Parts: sequence; structure tokens; C-alpha cells
Amino acid sequence: MIRKMFEEGIHLKKKYGADNVYDFSLGNPNVEHPEELKKELIDLACCTIPLKHGYTPNAGYPETREAIAQKIRQTTGVRITADHVIMSCGAGGALNVIFKSLLDPGDEVIVLTPFFVEYPFYIENYGGVVKFVKTREDFSPDVDAIAKAITRKTKAIIINSPNNPTGKVYSKKNIADLARMLREKSLARKKPVYLISDEPYVEIVYDHLTVPSILKAYSNSIVAYSYSKTLSLPGERIGYIAVHPKIYEVENLISALILCTRTLGFVNAPALMQRVVARLQHVAVDVGIYQKKRDLLCDGMAKAGYQFEKPQGAFYLFVKSPIRDDVEFVKILLKQNILAVPGSGFGGPGYFRIAFCVDDATIINSIPGFARAINECR
Repeated sequence: MIRKMFEEGIHLKKKYGADNVYDFSLGNPNVEHPEELKKELIDLACCTIPLKHGYTPNAGYPETREAIAQKIRQTTGVRITADHVIMSCGAGGALNVIFKSLLDPGDEVIVLTPFFVEYPFYIENYGGVVKFVKTREDFSPDVDAIAKAITRKTKAIIINSPNNPTGKVYSKKNIADLARMLREKSLARKKPVYLISDEPYVEIVYDHLTVPSILKAYSNSIVAYSYSKTLSLPGERIGYIAVHPKIYEVENLISALILCTRTLGFVNAPALMQRVVARLQHVAVDVGIYQKKRDLLCDGMAKAGYQFEKPQGAFYLFVKSPIRDDVEFVKILLKQNILAVPGSGFGGPGYFRIAFCVDDATIINSIPGFARAINECR
């Protein structure tokens, strides 16, 4: 659905000119990457390093994994080591490796709705069965509903905070309640329910919020991380998997993750990017730029009469459609040369998603079109 709208945008831009089309379809970060990144790339390009572009160890360079483990120790207090970190081809690569490692055919994975559109494909790729559980009205996890969805076949639950498409950040209480319930369920079943956290937006948060760590809350937890948004590097495909050191059968799981990194065809994460991120563990894009875009968009959409929960992180606004059929409303927006994505594609019918990682001018100039579209529905 996202790519379909993105491709429609290419067609409209050719027809009407790029400045007259307001493309909010794809979460492609437009904030420039940090200066430190440029300096490190130049430095590494000029350095003489044996096998600079050669194969890396399957789990990644030890020094990169140690740098990541050190940051996790500092931020969470969990005594993770380099042995619990596996470098990946972004969060997408990380999730595919995790599901390939964990799932037997017929295993169930709980997905909270609304969800990132590719989760079902990732899970079903490896014989898993998706079980959807709705979040609450404010998009926070409904722990009671999750508990009721757990069966003897449940292998894992995947969460995404800050969330794509809603921008919701799960609170410390949300995570603590979820962890408590999963411990009880795991004990009763005598086998773990794994908690997988998809964290490409964990540094993109607003209003002085912080994202609570699942590693700190629950021992049977796995993190899939990407530098795509933190450093504005989506096309470089670099991220990692972090495993709690006390997770069930930790050595077997890590061996499986390393093996699946190879057998899925990734072989290893990009070598040059591994060297770069090792030096940039405490560097991120200017989140204030995204917060300004969020506020600009929210102010304009509220004045136009739309209803929504103000996003706490990521760079998406999930808006209630003024008519029940969100796909039809997105077609109405197309008449205003506005490209948004129907909420149905995210398991959230009755909403549409706006990716506000765009130029400020795109946001400002689109507001009259949003106003005309909602007035047409009235």
C-alpha cells in the first residue's frame, strides 16, 4: 500500500511538477545526517585498513558489537556483552533473522494493531501464524487482550515503540505490565513467550520523553534496531540484534541468529557501515527538526478539522478519516495532489497515515488541500 502510493506520487510529479504534489507516503527521512557521520566516512575512506571492504565475521566486527553492548549497558544497566549482539542489514533484516531463528511451522506471533505493514509477511515467510490484537483507543497496548490471545502455540509478541504508523510511545507502566503478564504466562506454560521490540525510531522522540527498555523489563527479550532513522541512513541497511543475556537457551539462540544471518543471504552486515556506527554510538540527527515538522502539521490539521492523537515519536501522524472508508478518502486526497496511505494497510481501518519527514514547505502548502478534502466530505 505504501509503495503503491509512492509510485502514484512519481506519476503525479511528472504530470503536475514536484512542487505541486504533496507526498506523505513513504517514511524516507529527509533530515540531513549528522556532520560526525560525514567526517567518519571521509576518515575511513582515507585510512589504510586491511580488508576494509572484505567479509566480516558472521556476527559482525567484535569492536562494533562491543561498542553497541557498552552503550546498552550504559543506558539500561543490563550486563550485555558483545556476544549478545549480532550486526544486521537494518531492522528489516534483523526481524527476518529473528523470526527464522525462533519459529517452527504453526507457531503464533502476536502483532498489535495498527502495525508496520511488513510484519505479517516477515512472520509468514517462516511458517508463522499472525494473531492480531487491537491496541486501546490511545494506541497503547491492551495487556488483558494480549493475555487472552496467548495460547500454547504462541512463540512471541512483537512491539514497535515509537510506533509506525501511530507515533505512540509505550510508557514505562505499559512495558512493566506487559512484562509481568508475559512472565506469568511463560511460567504457566513452562516455556517462554519471547518479546521482540522493533526499535528503528527509539531516538526519534519528542517533548522530553524516553522509551523504556524491554531488556531492562523482561529477560526473554530481543531488540531489532536500525540506524536508518537515528543517522538518516535507510539505504545503507545497517542495524543490529541485541539479545538479553538471560534469555532462554541463550547460546543456542545466538548460534541460530548467526546461522540465519548467513543462510538468509545477508552473509554479514555492510562492512564499512559497521566501522562507521561503531564510532557514532552517541550521535543522532537533530530530533528538534522533526518535532517542528510534527507541530506544524498537527496545528494545520487540527485547524482544518481533523482528529488524531498527537504523535510522541517517529515521524508519522495517524489521522481519523472523516468518512468510514479510509481508502476512498485517500482517493479524495489524491484529487488535491496529496499522497497519504490508508490505515487499512496497517490494520487500522478508518484512519490514514501521513509521513511528515518532508520539507516544511510541503506541509505548509498541503494544508489548504487537506481542508478542501474534509470540506468535500462534509
